[in-house]
Amino acid sequence: MPRSNRSIPRRILILALITACRPSPAPRPAPPAPAVAPSVHPPSVVAAPPRTIQVNGTVLTFRLLGDQGTPVVFVHGSGGDLDSWAQQTDTFARTHRVLVYSRRYHPPNPPIDDGRVYSPLLHAEDLAALLAALGLTPAHIVGSGYGAYVAIELALTHPELVRSLVIGEPPVIPLLLRTPEGDSTRRVFVAGVLDPARNAFARGDSVAALRAFVDGLSNSPGRFDNLPGPSRERILAHTFELRREMLADRQQYLPALDCAGLGRLTVPVLLLQGDRSARMFHLITTELARCMQSDTVITILGARHGMQVANPGFYNRTVLRYLDAH
Repeated sequence: MPRSNRSIPRRILILALITACRPSPAPRPAPPAPAVAPSVHPPSVVAAPPRTIQVNGTVLTFRLLGDQGTPVVFVHGSGGDLDSWAQQTDTFARTHRVLVYSRRYHPPNPPIDDGRVYSPLLHAEDLAALLAALGLTPAHIVGSGYGAYVAIELALTHPELVRSLVIGEPPVIPLLLRTPEGDSTRRVFVAGVLDPARNAFARGDSVAALRAFVDGLSNSPGRFDNLPGPSRERILAHTFELRREMLADRQQYLPALDCAGLGRLTVPVLLLQGDRSARMFHLITTELARCMQSDTVITILGARHGMQVANPGFYNRTVLRYLDAH
């Protein structure tokens, strides 16, 4: 049954790893070694080679790992691809069937100008077609950044395909209009990040556009210029898709999500945020928690927007515990 839309109090659950602050226990004598030492950890999953499939009028590159358990699908954010989840795939594939893929326009998919508008709905329809083609439904959907926006859209339009949602800082900018602080933060972000990136792409200066986007999204001025060479080259390799994002119609690229509609979602929802992320993402997460009537918000310490990379150990344990409970 749909959830009630009544306003109810929220509580925010903040979990963190603070093992560095705890004293180490005194060593214990080692027990006698058995004749055959048991395996402490499951064996690593053999890396699956990338494959391609044509769905919904586009070609998507994907990897499918693991041969047991419920399906888990990882949906990357802006400037990402199927390799954005390199620190999750092996761990999750020990107990689940894991799908990672590159969304439309993202490498190594072909950079084709297909005339479509970059939007959560377009990518959600791609994902729905991919899940159906691979027979991976219903699935746990784990999204990061814009990939979390896509995950929400998938749950709204194809709820039968979704077992649970794990949402990490989607840029649902319209939700910021719900409070004066949010609206002020929205204006600053649009004027300081989205507009400069759009204008730079429009005049053909991709490097300036990527600099504005990376620095603004991470809330770290100078971050792009101080990246190691290989990291900067990886971002530059995403120029095609980031240009499509920044030049897309804003109302379709960042569509408003109806709060009442979010409240009617019946799938379990876990919301994640990094403690060092831009204030804007914390405000959006708060609004999502209110609309979705979810009191499960976990803050990952030591992490900015790409929290699955900054603190993968805690991220993986947190998400696995949630999936196992649902």
